[in-house]
Amino acid sequence: MSVLFTLKQYVKMVIQNKYLPYIYQKACKKPVKKGKILFADAHHTELTGNMKPVYQKLKNGGYDIQLYCEDIQTMPVWRMIAFMKEFMQVYAQAEYVFINSYFLPVSSCRKRKETTVVQLWHSGGLMKKMGYDTTEDIPKYYKGNPTANYDLVTVSAPCCEAVWEKALHLSQGTAKALGLARTDIYFDKEWNADNKCRFYQRYPEARNKKICVYAPSFEGNAAHPYNRGIESGILDIMKHLEKEWFFIIKVHPHMEKNYPMYHCDFSTEELFAVTDLLITDYSSVVYDYLIYQKSFLLYAPDLEEYKQQRGFYLEYESLPAPVITSSDALEAAMREQAWLPYASDLVKCYQEYMGACDGHATDKILKKLSLYS
Repeated sequence: MSVLFTLKQYVKMVIQNKYLPYIYQKACKKPVKKGKILFADAHHTELTGNMKPVYQKLKNGGYDIQLYCEDIQTMPVWRMIAFMKEFMQVYAQAEYVFINSYFLPVSSCRKRKETTVVQLWHSGGLMKKMGYDTTEDIPKYYKGNPTANYDLVTVSAPCCEAVWEKALHLSQGTAKALGLARTDIYFDKEWNADNKCRFYQRYPEARNKKICVYAPSFEGNAAHPYNRGIESGILDIMKHLEKEWFFIIKVHPHMEKNYPMYHCDFSTEELFAVTDLLITDYSSVVYDYLIYQKSFLLYAPDLEEYKQQRGFYLEYESLPAPVITSSDALEAAMREQAWLPYASDLVKCYQEYMGACDGHATDKILKKLSLYS
């Protein structure tokens, strides 16, 4: 773990445990405003993921909505503190707050009972350990609770509820299998057809070839992300198979600075409709892809090390796909279509891990909160 990462954790602790609670308590002199809704994100400068469809449903409903979206990794310290200070002042009067990942200001102090915090967690299914179950997310020395104040956490299936509650130190009943709002669009035939059309306009050379998307997961931490799969020989495989396959490498958004050569104009989700085969390692993207009932390969050259260092919530080999740990085996698997024997298990896996994602998740979430557009 780097010195810079550790230093940032200590800075976060001071801000979360001392400065932000002071700002919040001062702002609590004013009452909570009925219908005041905040959307907050510390990793993006605009609404993404589950927050976007929820916002779209609410924006014309007569609510007082404010957006607090910044990528604090790119901000100087003084701007980051100013951003958090402004949020805390508004947070004290908000009736609802929606977040999509960890957002420290929300959890920095005991909130008012009249304020409901909704964690629209960004990933579905059960894969790698998270939250308090791994020091990759929350170091043991961290003082404070970065997941406090959550009233509702939306998950993709009933099997995820207890796991999320344990990993995020939540009260029983906080996690609800209402589905992930961002998956509703996957059921839109027109949206899928448009993505296909745009893809072939952008990549006409892909016509008459099978499409393979390689989407490795985010590894490391925000200060030092990396991916071993890209360096393992997969690029050579792509060259060997380029007559039959058209390859897209789609790295995690937080890794694009490290791998700018693989920038793609399409989001991973926009590629699903055209993808014939997905290759990933430990990414929850595989669960989104399951909604399409298409085959995938799990390419994890560092699997044994990953099991020891991070760990999983399920038997990795239990997923309906071949597990491959070497580049030679990956090339052989693609030539032999090693995914075909697993096709009959895709539906069952989708139902178990993504069953609440049925095209109506946004409506279910808003109904649960008694919020209507």
